[in-house]
Amino acid sequence: MLSVPLAGVGVNSFSRAALAQGNEGLSYVQPSGTVIKDIQVVGTERIEPSTVLTYLDVKPGDKMTQDVLDSALKSLFGTGLFADVVLRQKGSTLEVTVTENPVINQIAFEGNDKLENDALLAEIQLRPRQVFTRTKVQGDTNRLYQIYRRNGRFAVTIEPKIIKLDQNRVNLVFEIEEGPVTYVKGIKFVGNKRFSDDSLRTEISTAETRWYKFLSSDDRYDPDRLSYDQELLRRFYLSEGYADFRVISAVAELSKDKDYFYVTFTIEEGVRYRVGNVKITADLREFDENSLVPELAIEPGDWYDADKVQLTVDNFTDALGKQNFDFVSVRPDVQRNREKQTIDLAFNITETPKVFVERIDINGNVRTMDKVIRREMELVEGDPFNREKVAKSEKSIKDLNYFEVVKVNTQQGSAPDKSVIDIEVAEKSTGELSVGAGFSTADGPLADFRIRERNFLGKGQDLLFATTIAGERTEFDVSFTEPYFLDRDLSAGVSVFHSTRDLQDESSYDQKRTGGSFQLGYPLSENWRQSLRYRLEQNEITDVDVDASRYIRDQAGERLTSAISQTLAYDTRDSKLFPTDGMNAWLTTEFAGLGGDAEYVSGKLGASYFEPLYEDKVILNILGEVGAIGSTGDGDVEINERFFLGGANLRGFASAGVGPRDISTDDSLGGNLFYRGSVELAFPIGLPEDLGVKGHAFTDFGSLWSLDEASNPAIVDESSIRASAGFGLSWRSPMGPVRVDLAAPFAKEKYDDKENFRFSFGTRF
Repeated sequence: MLSVPLAGVGVNSFSRAALAQGNEGLSYVQPSGTVIKDIQVVGTERIEPSTVLTYLDVKPGDKMTQDVLDSALKSLFGTGLFADVVLRQKGSTLEVTVTENPVINQIAFEGNDKLENDALLAEIQLRPRQVFTRTKVQGDTNRLYQIYRRNGRFAVTIEPKIIKLDQNRVNLVFEIEEGPVTYVKGIKFVGNKRFSDDSLRTEISTAETRWYKFLSSDDRYDPDRLSYDQELLRRFYLSEGYADFRVISAVAELSKDKDYFYVTFTIEEGVRYRVGNVKITADLREFDENSLVPELAIEPGDWYDADKVQLTVDNFTDALGKQNFDFVSVRPDVQRNREKQTIDLAFNITETPKVFVERIDINGNVRTMDKVIRREMELVEGDPFNREKVAKSEKSIKDLNYFEVVKVNTQQGSAPDKSVIDIEVAEKSTGELSVGAGFSTADGPLADFRIRERNFLGKGQDLLFATTIAGERTEFDVSFTEPYFLDRDLSAGVSVFHSTRDLQDESSYDQKRTGGSFQLGYPLSENWRQSLRYRLEQNEITDVDVDASRYIRDQAGERLTSAISQTLAYDTRDSKLFPTDGMNAWLTTEFAGLGGDAEYVSGKLGASYFEPLYEDKVILNILGEVGAIGSTGDGDVEINERFFLGGANLRGFASAGVGPRDISTDDSLGGNLFYRGSVELAFPIGLPEDLGVKGHAFTDFGSLWSLDEASNPAIVDESSIRASAGFGLSWRSPMGPVRVDLAAPFAKEKYDDKENFRFSFGTRF
């Protein structure tokens, strides 16, 4: 076998000898218009001569002129099947001699370590059993360079080589020297006066390389990201009132050793504008413009903010839609007064032609059923077309997290008053197999195993099997949720669970819970949601210590709980995982006594409010919750049904460290009434924002009391307030959330169990 480098293939172009040099075998012998009587094909191996004739732009009866022969030559080369073509005139016979391009037997990559073969093969167009051409190899080599540069490796070298085989076959090998990652060493700004370089660096996506960015790719140079950064800078300055801002240039210079890039943004800030006059003009029948004044997000005297202008447009569009003005356009008119440094805003509202949705087309969903996507649409065929509803529908489809790409476009329908909504999606894997490990002060070392399919059978159903094994507890859970039960916006779920808990330190017993539940959930409005749940549970108090409180020893054994509950929730948070603004409120009630041994009614009412005090960096969180439980039968509320306070819900105190207690055994007994609250301030601590580390200052307070057996002098039951204050650190690490809290009680009872240090860590890999 012979390995031959493909000289000239790479970032430089090349030309075929037959075209560049005129092809030495091309002989016209002074073509003088001789009529071609016969055409002979020579040199074919895999390709039939008759096939060559079909590609040839010449046939018997044509005149043998230079133009005819030139056209024939180009036609054969255009097929990509031939490495060389020679046309010869022999009297009235045209002889066509071809050299076929070889066929690719195998494609291999050598020297690649950071990128797998499958990833590289997906980027190129050539495949085994295809015809080998230098043009295609050049194109594929360029694509490989692009993928490596997107991964920050600008020092990469790629050399394609061929290994000749018999039967005109070749193996194609891309020899790769990946080189080191090319990081961004420095980012500088020229022309900025109002904002420092450090401030502007936090507004762009590209970051300077640091030792702690080993899990991030933001510090790798990417030309596409640099273009995006220019847009981010423009948006930032427009939101701060600099309407004349522009990026003059964005230059990336590669160091001589090709290890680092130095990026320089040259900008012109311009002056800062305040809002002058704000007008609303509406060319609508029987419409009062003053009804939209409460929807204004920007007012005279404010610093100009392009984001607030767009928010006002969105607010107006929503308000007009609620007033049945579906076919309107809201356009902001911006007039600068550079002398006064003000901007006058005029929101012009005009009617648009009536357009209705003719059809909704969905493409790209191979596995996911059409109805799973259609039910997220706020528009159906026949509805008035509304761009705001189209945008919300696109967001809802993306929030399903079933698709890698979601694009919603609108096109002209079969008539001017009809529109077609085209939805293009690209599916991604929705199955999850994860193994977890971690540690917390409440449960000790822990490990978990989860198998989940969020789009089961392409129907949008959620199937989960999870198990957690920890020092203080074990849990097994299997659940199935249908988000659109009976083809309605009604979620239905069923779960089966089994858990054990070691409560020896708190109350001198162990607990086993085995059961199942069924629940239904449905929206009441955009922010309100109601859910109903039925739970059947076998609860067992076991391994009661011989020295445990008599009130715990008396409750040893099994009991069956049959309960129905409801939860009314109100949620306006901007994120469920890491909220910075909005409120989450809940009212939960539960009634037990539909059979079984337990007979009680309980309720909880709570709310958690988030308010950004300084942009999205300093966040205030205020939380409050109250709860009560009471027996509806002849007996008392059992210990497994009572509330416990301390640990995660009252920092500074240990789990179950607050509330009624048997002081003769130091066993926590739980309580029937409680309240708790928390005020916490989250703030940056000076580290780069993308590191995900925040500081926390907090104060927690609450109380737990009201025990049925409170008449015994050995039992203490005080409703006095307990309170603590402390500081904490949180890290939103790539391996999971990490949180450390230090808290000290400043209002407590002498029998309460304190816990000054609390640490939790979780990882999933």
